[in-house]
Amino acid sequence: MGTVTGFKDLQKTLRDAQRALKALDGTIGTLEFDPTDPSSVKDAISTMERMVAEKTLPYRGNAVVENIAGQMKERYRTGILERAKGLK
Repeated sequence: MGTVTGFKDLQKTLRDAQRALKALDGTIGTLEFDPTDPSSVKDAISTMERMVAEKTLPYRGNAVVENIAGQMKERYRTGILERAKGLK
């Protein structure tokens, strides 16, 4: 008969992911930028990435949280770039 290990680690990973999702729920921050100014757009993307990173900092190393944070950053980045593209 084999022994299953790592269940406590999985529980902690999932618990931390749940906490991170709660931290990311709602308003993460507010961005103001000039969509016609490439440098302002770049700064807005950097600011957004920093805001998401700050919210998930306590869970650094948690693969689930890092995956979710990466997806959020990409989605927000795309939204910022689409807004800038639409106003050029």
